[in-house]
This record gives sequence, structure tokens and C-alpha cells, in this order.
Amino acid sequence: QVQLVESGGGLVQAGGSLRLSCAASGRTFSRNAMGWFRQAPGKEREFVGAISWSGVSTYSANSVKGRFTISRDNARNTMYLQMTNLKPEDTAVYYCAAKKAYYTTSYDPDEYDYWGQGTQVTVSS
Repeated sequence: QVQLVESGGGLVQAGGSLRLSCAASGRTFSRNAMGWFRQAPGKEREFVGAISWSGVSTYSANSVKGRFTISRDNARNTMYLQMTNLKPEDTAVYYCAAKKAYYTTSYDPDEYDYWGQGTQVTVSS
């Protein structure tokens, strides 16, 4: 079992930066592939990025490539999403998610087994 708690959201002006954190409990974190998703009002949950359990492989949605960086610190049981050059269209609730141990990363939210409660990111123009 993995429990996830996001933090770091807030209100920022366009062009600004934020770093989201996802703290995980559970003994398998270092073996769980992880992902970030977001959901804006009236829209479906959208893939943002994913990272393999080792941290060697990362994947980003085209809409955030070059602006968002995903990383993890397995010693701290924490995953991060560094967001730069934020745009108003990045406004959403951001969720972190984990897959069961040793499963590979995925773009599909339905393939993730554990979810955090979400953190709001609002980008003003």
C-alpha cells in the first residue's frame, strides 16, 4: 500500500515557477513507477509526466516539454515536479500517482493504483 500527499501548489503569475512535491509512505516507493496528472475544471484528467521507479527514465506531455521537469529522491520517498514558465492554461489541480511495485510507467491514469488528494495550481495572466 502506498499513500501519497502532494504539496507546493499555489497562485503564481504567468512566466513564474513552482515546485510540487509528492511525499509517499510505504516500503515499496523505490520500486513504484510514478506519474503526475492534472485536471482543469470541466476537463478530463490529463497526463503531465511520469518517472520510472529507478528515476532513470522520465516522460513528459508535449504541452509541458521544456518547461516541466519530473524527478524523484527515493531516499526521501518523494517525487517532484519542477514547473517553469507557467502559463494560464497550466491552471489545474495536480495529482501524483503511483503504480504497483515493478510495473512500468504509463500515460493512462486508469493504470495507476494509488493517488494523492491533489494540489491546486493557479496561473494568472
